[in-house]
Amino acid sequence: MTNSMKGKVALITGASRGIGRAIAHRLADDGVHIAINYLQNEDAAKKTVDEILAKGVKAAAFQANVGDLDAHKALFEGVLSTFGTLDILIHNAALGAFKAVHRLKMNHWDLSMNINAKAFLALAQRSLPIMEPKKEGIIIALSSLGARRFIPNYGAIGISKAAIESTVRYLGVELMPKGIRVNCVSGGLVDTDALKMFPFFDEFKAEVLKRTPAGRIGRPEDLARVVAFLCSPESSWIVGQTITADGGLSLI
Repeated sequence: MTNSMKGKVALITGASRGIGRAIAHRLADDGVHIAINYLQNEDAAKKTVDEILAKGVKAAAFQANVGDLDAHKALFEGVLSTFGTLDILIHNAALGAFKAVHRLKMNHWDLSMNINAKAFLALAQRSLPIMEPKKEGIIIALSSLGARRFIPNYGAIGISKAAIESTVRYLGVELMPKGIRVNCVSGGLVDTDALKMFPFFDEFKAEVLKRTPAGRIGRPEDLARVVAFLCSPESSWIVGQTITADGGLSLI
C-alpha cells in the first residue's frame, strides 16, 4: 500500500488534533503529502506539521473555518500553491451544540449543518476541477453512530452526519464514472479531547464500554487505519459506502 500512495497529496480538515491528526500521521506513513486544515489552534497545527515533516513527506498548515464557504477559495489556493495538486480530500472537521433536539436554537442547527454537511459538499465540489482532469481522486467524510441511532444530546451533530452519509451515497454514484471515489467512515465512541466536552461524559463512556464487544472505546488510530484503506487502490471496489468501525457497539 505504501508504494501506491507515495507522492499523493491529501487535504484533511480539522487535522491538528484527534482523529484528523491520526489520519494525517497514517497517510504520511504511506508517503502521502499532507495539507492540514485547522480552525483555531495554531500551535497544535504547527506541532502536527513538524511531526509529519519528520516522516520525510511534505506538510503545511492552513487556517480556515470550513463552515464559512467564502474561506474555501483561499484554502484551496494555498494548498495548490504549496503542493501543486490535490488527490485526496478528507472532511473530518465537526462542530455542534450538545443539546436535546427540541431545545436547539436555529443557530446551533446552522452551525452543525454548515461545518459538517454543507462544508463537505462545498469542499467536494471545489475539488472536482482538480481531480476530474486526472480522472482520479478520493473523497472521504467522517461520520458517527449518531447519524443512524439516537444518542442523548447529540442530535445537532448526528442529524448533520446523517446528511453527510446521504451525500456520500449520491456523490459516490455521480463521481465514480469520473474516476473519483467517495466513501465515509463512521466511528463509535472515540477517545479525543472533543469527546470530553460531551455532557455526563464519564457516565456515557462507562455505558458505552459496557455495550462494546471489543471491551474498549475507540482510538483515533482505529479510524485512521480504515480511512487509509479507503484511500488505497486495495479498496477500489468500495464506492459510496459508510464503513462502520466501532468495536461492535452498533450491533447491540
